[in-house]
Amino acid sequence: MARHASELQSLLVDGSFDGEVYPNEPLARHTTYRIGGPARFFVQVDSIGALGSLLEVCERSGAAWYVVGKGSNLLVADEGFSGVVITLGRDFRMFNYDEDARIVSAGGGCSLSALIREMFRRSLGGLEFAAGTPGTVGGALRMNAGSRQEWIGSRVRSVTTVRPCEGLRRYGADQLLWDYRRSSIPADEVVVECELSVKPVDPFCIRGKMEASLSRRSKTQPLSLPSCGSVFRNPDGASAAQLIESCGLKGCRVGGAEVSSVHANFIVNADGATAYDVIRLIKQIQTKVHEVHGIDLQPEVRFLGFA
Repeated sequence: MARHASELQSLLVDGSFDGEVYPNEPLARHTTYRIGGPARFFVQVDSIGALGSLLEVCERSGAAWYVVGKGSNLLVADEGFSGVVITLGRDFRMFNYDEDARIVSAGGGCSLSALIREMFRRSLGGLEFAAGTPGTVGGALRMNAGSRQEWIGSRVRSVTTVRPCEGLRRYGADQLLWDYRRSSIPADEVVVECELSVKPVDPFCIRGKMEASLSRRSKTQPLSLPSCGSVFRNPDGASAAQLIESCGLKGCRVGGAEVSSVHANFIVNADGATAYDVIRLIKQIQTKVHEVHGIDLQPEVRFLGFA
């Protein structure tokens, strides 16, 4: 990256650049794991123009880039990331409701929890199942947040992205595929906005579903300790948590990383865990579950900065 830094640095120090730039920013400050070394540049872009310019310069100069929302579902290497970490700011956190069409438009940088609260305030139903889910709208779309029974992709009317050097792209609902914890949104495009179908619902009904979702999370997830959420995808017809627990791995620890005693599919940062601690524990779990059940658990958590 150093050979190409001049053009990138010129953009980021330009007073007209619509965003905020933090060189060598520790990513532990921006992940729910509270783990991770520095990014060469951590950049909050506040407009489509700034995002497009930054992506174009990164692509042209060969600088690696990665988009983060609230930093959930992400493990960053202890050495950090030698590229540009991008987060969506001001213009990407907007919310609008078209009452006639019954469509909510939300920016990719919107907090999912904030969007759900705003919908509740307007007595709009459709996302109650996601109450308490961390992250942004963009991240929720990319990972198709939800369960096998209810998921955000089922509410989508359209998704708008930015593709480096090409600009905006809009996908209708019929152009995207949604699967358990995944979507067909291209990995090299940045989600900047979506349209969601909603409907007016009795607010007492919405509140009941939201409270049930929040109560379930508080009882079944280790919310008092830093984590990335579920570490592994559930295999077809099985529960990753049950497989791990059946191997006697609850409470298993490597350094400061520990398999939660509350939910076995959570690895928590119990005491100053490093990314290396988490990786070693992930591999131990995969090895044990394969030995006992013959199943290869696939990580749901995403990795940044690893060789």
